[in-house]
Amino acid sequence: MSEPYDDDPGLPCLLSDEVSALLLDPAVPVAVFGAVMAATVLINEHRGEVPGSTASAKWPHQRRMALGADGTLGIAEYVIVADADPPHIVLTRVQLY
Repeated sequence: MSEPYDDDPGLPCLLSDEVSALLLDPAVPVAVFGAVMAATVLINEHRGEVPGSTASAKWPHQRRMALGADGTLGIAEYVIVADADPPHIVLTRVQLY
């Protein structure tokens, strides 16, 4: 993990309304909540270039990454908004298995 005061800060990872609603649902298992939070940390620390994530050929700023150990919980989709001021990332969707 990165140090709290390093020279290369990550990009903020914001949650879409859909992902926020999912995490606020009391029926969502704790493991899913934890996996989504861990994904936001990885996305932030790697500025969207998470090892093992896949990019869309049509939309290169859109990425997908596995949730949980070996992707057992599902997939998270996010978009790198590098041209915004300030640059940020939006976790747009979580597809659970």
